[in-house]
Amino acid sequence: MAPQHNTGADAEAELPEYAGHYHLESCLGSGGMGVVHLARSTSGMKVAVKVVHAEFARDPEFRGRFRQEVAAARRVSGAFTAPVVDADPEAERPWMATLFIPGPTLSQHVKRNGPMGAGELRRLMAGLAEALRDIHRVGVVHRDLKPSNVLLAEDGPKVIDFGISRPKDSELRTETGKLIGTPPFMAPEQFRRPREVGPAADVFALGSVLVHAATGRGPFDSDSPYVVAYQVVHDEPDLTGVPESLAPMVLRCLAKEPEDRPTPDELMRELRSVAASYDTQAFIPAQRSPGDGVPGSAWPEPAGSPGSSGAGSPPGSSADPAGAARPSPARPGVRRWTVWRRGGRRRAALALGSLVLVAGGGFASAQLFGEDTAGAASRGAEGSRSAAGVRAPWATRPAGDDGMPRCAYGARRLLCAQAGQVSALDASDGRVLWRHALSAGDGPREAPVVAGGLAHVLTHAGERVEALDPASGRVRWERDVSAYRGVRYAGGTLLLTAADGTVTGVDAASGRTGWSRRIPGAGDPYFVSFPGDALVYATSTSGEGRTRVTAVDPGTGEVRWDERFDEAVTPVGAADGSIVFLAGDGDGGYGTVDAVIRFSPATGASRRVALSVALQQPTAAVDGDRVYLMTYDGALVAVDTRREKRLWSLQTAVSRGSVPVADGAHVFFSAPDGRLLAVDAEAGRLVGQTELRLGARSDEVVSTLPAPEAADGRVYAGAPDGTVFAVDGRDPAGW
Repeated sequence: MAPQHNTGADAEAELPEYAGHYHLESCLGSGGMGVVHLARSTSGMKVAVKVVHAEFARDPEFRGRFRQEVAAARRVSGAFTAPVVDADPEAERPWMATLFIPGPTLSQHVKRNGPMGAGELRRLMAGLAEALRDIHRVGVVHRDLKPSNVLLAEDGPKVIDFGISRPKDSELRTETGKLIGTPPFMAPEQFRRPREVGPAADVFALGSVLVHAATGRGPFDSDSPYVVAYQVVHDEPDLTGVPESLAPMVLRCLAKEPEDRPTPDELMRELRSVAASYDTQAFIPAQRSPGDGVPGSAWPEPAGSPGSSGAGSPPGSSADPAGAARPSPARPGVRRWTVWRRGGRRRAALALGSLVLVAGGGFASAQLFGEDTAGAASRGAEGSRSAAGVRAPWATRPAGDDGMPRCAYGARRLLCAQAGQVSALDASDGRVLWRHALSAGDGPREAPVVAGGLAHVLTHAGERVEALDPASGRVRWERDVSAYRGVRYAGGTLLLTAADGTVTGVDAASGRTGWSRRIPGAGDPYFVSFPGDALVYATSTSGEGRTRVTAVDPGTGEVRWDERFDEAVTPVGAADGSIVFLAGDGDGGYGTVDAVIRFSPATGASRRVALSVALQQPTAAVDGDRVYLMTYDGALVAVDTRREKRLWSLQTAVSRGSVPVADGAHVFFSAPDGRLLAVDAEAGRLVGQTELRLGARSDEVVSTLPAPEAADGRVYAGAPDGTVFAVDGRDPAGW
């Protein structure tokens, strides 16, 4: 479907099919300045994409604000926000993609279920306080915290929509006479001194959000935004219905003067004293089966509820007054709280002890490498192994600092793709063996694929495949694939899927078409394949949550087996003749995952390992009987499918890490700051990490972090500063 170019603000008038390489599937919500879509990346990952209305895309001032929103969201991406995975503020229709987070907004939850209880409120307040702490640490003020900008995910609240946030070092300033924010959740200084708004304004909004969650209304309530503004500046807040254990803290948040409000750190300390049972795991919900009631869950709302979003409501949207629940009568025994008036004195502000988060703590700052593109930091092949038999590390920049290299190992060399070129590196010492330039302005979509004895590169702009000789870098054959919806390699075959579901098999060595047909049982196939496996798999999930898996011989297009599962599953790996699936919500396991399944096609037998805590959008590495799951917020979980049990769980503190890679003894993964980390596969503890390699553009976020490569006793990885490096995979402690 061709993009629509209607300039109206109505969501139905603007239905582009793609934003970048993200396929837009459905509309999650719309507002005055943009539309938020549910979309998928090339790999099938779900994201929420905010696309700006065409009329605002032509406004230079709005483009500046959108660039600011993207920069702010990138700075604060973490455990309590929706991580940014990609963005293009300079596109004809600017857009930003964040990780899709299943769950309702706080506004939707209160509307559907009524006010929260004391326990839920305490967890909500703790999660929002931690979120604000992380947001303020990187110098950003949100300025529009409200119920519709809080997502209730399985692992706690997420703050979204930084459309009017302002980094402290931003050059954009609030215009004179323009109201920025949502009146029921704005602080007094946002009405009186909008240019001087600081972090304390977000704390005031937190107090207002808590009152809404506890009562279904705000502390200052009126149908007129002008009356609300007057009440915020001059009147006492109405805390009727707020639990007595939390009301004093909420009252302090709603102090008229910024310096009288607590900091997020102070709130967290007070919350720990309010309930001795409060700990950092408070947001992990108890497991429940479909049909279970609210008790024991963090949020009484299904994870896949409508309105789930990662990008949030578009900038300029209202506070959803129509969706808010009406004020509830005061509960028996609940006191009406009023604000404490200062008697001409201001209490001394409590000192905030700064907590500095040093990524890769204990390690020296990133070593800088020269611009010698032949590998100034490389060591010779003869010296690549020490007397003790340990492989010496090396590092080089094949294309300077021009983007993160995406590398694949093959023929004892690394084949690395970056913006504008493909390079081959000697795996023993990092020397650049050859370079192949791509078309001007073109770049690789992913790491090269070694198939049919050649290195295949799928490019962005031309949407074409180039097959290169790994020894020389010369083009052996190339093919335009822009007309195909899917491109997948399996063994020695390139599979091209057309829009009508027809699949064409192309010989990877010669580029000649081998077969073309529809796959029985797979009307619109999306294929996945795994190293060392002779088959490729197409899955389709019905509206009832059942999944059909079709195994296809990529060399002939013939179906080898076809299996139906009574739940949503996604294949993630193959080992010893079995296929490993992740099972979870109705999206084939890409959302919430609550079990790992090992299926044997030969016998039809399955082994299912239920997870004690559901995981959000994990990636997986399969190593024999073991499966290692890495969540977007840094949890690494090991599962043994033979013994049908979870082995261990580790919180790595790495948000948006790469897909993990296992070699039997260790599990390796990359971090967005350029570190390579190693975890002991038996003990489940961190045993090594490399130095940071952030590069000059440290505020940029890589859309998909390439996984490291483990081969011949070494681990190879790329970093945001353009470095490709190798370390000894047998001795992570020596990194």
